Amino acid sequence: MDKTKEVEKKSLNIKDVTICDATAQMLKKAEKDGVETAFHRAATMKACPIGADSACCKHCSMGPCRLNSKDPYGRVGVCGATVDTIQARNFARMVASGAAAHTDHGMSMLDLFREVVSGKIKDYTIKDPIKLEEVAKEIGIETEGRELKEIAMALYEELERTYTQVDGEIPFAQRVPEKTLETWRKHGVVPRGAMREIMELMHRTHMGVDQHYENITKQCSRTALADGWGGSMVATEISDILYGTPTPVRTEVNMGCLKEDHVNIIIHGHEPNLFESMLDSVNDPSLIQAAKDAGAAGINLVGMCCSGAEMLSRHGIPHAGNFMSTEAILVTGAVDAMGVDVQCIKQGLAKVAECYDTKLFTTNPRCHIEGVEHIEFREHTPRACTDAIVENAIVRFKNRKMPIEIPNIRNMGIHGFSHEYINYMLGGTFRASYTPLNDNIINGRIRGVAGVVGCTNPRVKQDYVHVELVKDLIKNDVLVVQTGCSQIALAKAGLYTPEAAHLAGAGLREVCETVGMPPVLGLGSCVDNSRILIACAEMVRVGGLGDSIADLPVAGAAPEWMSEKAISIGHYFVASGVYTVFGVTFPIIEETKFHKYLFGGLEEQGFGKWGFTPDPHEMAQMMIAHIDKKRKALGIDKARERVLMDMAEIWRIGKNWKPPKAHYGLSCMEEGKSAPPLFFPWRESNKSPERCGEKITPPGHCKIAEGA
Repeated sequence: MDKTKEVEKKSLNIKDVTICDATAQMLKKAEKDGVETAFHRAATMKACPIGADSACCKHCSMGPCRLNSKDPYGRVGVCGATVDTIQARNFARMVASGAAAHTDHGMSMLDLFREVVSGKIKDYTIKDPIKLEEVAKEIGIETEGRELKEIAMALYEELERTYTQVDGEIPFAQRVPEKTLETWRKHGVVPRGAMREIMELMHRTHMGVDQHYENITKQCSRTALADGWGGSMVATEISDILYGTPTPVRTEVNMGCLKEDHVNIIIHGHEPNLFESMLDSVNDPSLIQAAKDAGAAGINLVGMCCSGAEMLSRHGIPHAGNFMSTEAILVTGAVDAMGVDVQCIKQGLAKVAECYDTKLFTTNPRCHIEGVEHIEFREHTPRACTDAIVENAIVRFKNRKMPIEIPNIRNMGIHGFSHEYINYMLGGTFRASYTPLNDNIINGRIRGVAGVVGCTNPRVKQDYVHVELVKDLIKNDVLVVQTGCSQIALAKAGLYTPEAAHLAGAGLREVCETVGMPPVLGLGSCVDNSRILIACAEMVRVGGLGDSIADLPVAGAAPEWMSEKAISIGHYFVASGVYTVFGVTFPIIEETKFHKYLFGGLEEQGFGKWGFTPDPHEMAQMMIAHIDKKRKALGIDKARERVLMDMAEIWRIGKNWKPPKAHYGLSCMEEGKSAPPLFFPWRESNKSPERCGEKITPPGHCKIAEGA
């Protein structure tokens, strides 16, 4: 055996690649079984240093051209392209690809909505008609005196412009704060339609077209904004309308949610339609009986990655782990079937599934995997696919041959926050508003708000950067909102319980204990980053924190990012006015003109700016420094002396407290009408498929049950 092979056979130092105990346990088992995962491949495959710095161009056959990142202006490409042009083109193509992924997802949701409204699809219905009307009103659709179906079709026709329009402004531009929109108009970056923007950006990056990094970045901004305020936002809003707007639910994450005596089915991907139909299939009495006839106690449905995060938020379906755990969970031997749709699906799943005799199925026409059986999911007849997956899983359970090892680790937490529920939670039934949030930022109890989102990446220790960053932020009174794989990392670390408030600074802790909320709020999947945009716009609308998103004491981070979608997300936050810091690596050469423009020049024009560091503690300090800079600019850097209410007094009252007939929210604390900690309502998660889909009253209409 040569030395290269010997290196490849070396075992991982598992404590260096993950802080997730369940994943670590399965990696040890994988090595014992001779099974390779992405962790192993990353350890034996060094990242290309030239590509990592974006110092190469392969956009035409005169190249590929390779520049020297240590002497970036020492040479140019064969065509004469400078390092700034090359970097900007590469960055732009990442934005285009990421935006296309979210936009295609959103357009699929909108197509489904049209078919449901027209009555051509019967398996789905409108679950949140209140939100449908509210969204319609926001973008100027008349609702008074009209039937729901008529409003819905008008909404479809208006939102379709998000994708197909070639001129004008996308519908949700009406949600953007006026001063932010003025900045966009001044610099020519208001999105017209997603198809137009992505197409133009790809054209500009073709050899011999746009050769000025600032002009390329301008179209990057326009395209990314078409994602955040367009494709992603449509995906989120239509999903809420069709499947219900999330409200808090107490449920579990981690691999311990698998059950050895059940048929275990995992759905992994990003579009909710497959998962929603799978929920119907696992609740079908005939399929449950078939599972029992095969010797199983029942059917256990579990999510992973972003579609799992949506179902976690909406229905309390247990979540088994984030992106870097999707191979490791198959090593348990307990997964009878895994169905995947689109995005973040490793081709390596096929080999691991084969090793452990797990039935792996692709379901989406966009995503086939060589050697993996494909069962097409069609929204007009969805059960044909989902029932087939369940039936195959039952057969696999009956014929299990592999030894089962399930990590006995489950982490309970509260998930399912949405813009609507945060609005209700803070302001109450009668005064739903972000005013209490803004007031507590102004008085200094909450320093600011941070969005910590994004992927996990085997180039850094799984979950570590997410967890350390968020701990530092909340310790410094920064309220954290999350989406995607980052959300699962923090849930596994126990930060999704109200009790985690003890890790927060005194001000944030007081607010969390008063409301009874965790210091970290999970908002759903990666397309649900649009909920953070809506929250930022609402903070501006409520007042007291400036006139533009760029004025707000907020910051964003994707500490373990890996996908092109993350670059698009990061850039639509930057273009919206938010300072956004990435970890792991960044595709740029420092101190080049393009680097200075992204990391400073954009902010000078009224946008946000990019930041980078792989260190979580430095990242936290960078974000906190930015938040403090914004507080100083607003004149709120010195906290006013305001006390919500002495916490000992709250606890004293709480001993004999009876819930009011309606929820008064955090705002009541200013008037002394306090409620004790842990008073906002949440659902308990489903403990079996029969309990899936448990409902509570929609946000804004919620009552606290007597004696709760």
